[in-house]
Amino acid sequence: MNINVKYRNIIFAFLMAFSMSFFISFILVSINRGYDHIFLSTWLKTWSQAFICAFFGAYFFPRVIQQIMRRINFVEKPHVIEKDLLMKKEDNS
Repeated sequence: MNINVKYRNIIFAFLMAFSMSFFISFILVSINRGYDHIFLSTWLKTWSQAFICAFFGAYFFPRVIQQIMRRINFVEKPHVIEKDLLMKKEDNS
């Protein structure tokens, strides 16, 4: 299947929203209501509402989060601790 690259973000958001809202709404309705005769209708109603919210979140939040992440300066923790360096210097003396 060939799709223009300009649709990448919207398709990604759609698939993420679909799968996450499907899974989370199923689990939450199962926990809160249990499996009864109206489970399916309750879950489908909840899932459709959750999907709408999740789609907008999956489309817009990554952009905002990427901007925030660009402002954070990540550093790697040194592998050698100063205490170890002092002990090595004393051993060499």
